[in-house]
Amino acid sequence: MAEKKTLSRRFAVCVQNKGYEASLERNKIYVVLPDSEAEKDGDIRVVDESGEDYLYPADWFAVVEIPKVVRASLLKAS
Repeated sequence: MAEKKTLSRRFAVCVQNKGYEASLERNKIYVVLPDSEAEKDGDIRVVDESGEDYLYPADWFAVVEIPKVVRASLLKAS
């Protein structure tokens, strides 16, 4: 079950951080947590530099596909 949860995780690159420079680094890959309600409102839930998950405008991120070996490394780091 843990593997299924890991595989369901998405990743996104931050492309905008105006006003949130301490919380988000442009061009950095972030873990995206599922939040269908936030997505309906045009937001995305990411684990930011604080190590906590917060909502940000979805258009500040580009969701990316990550190779399995890189995915494992990113999830260990988060």
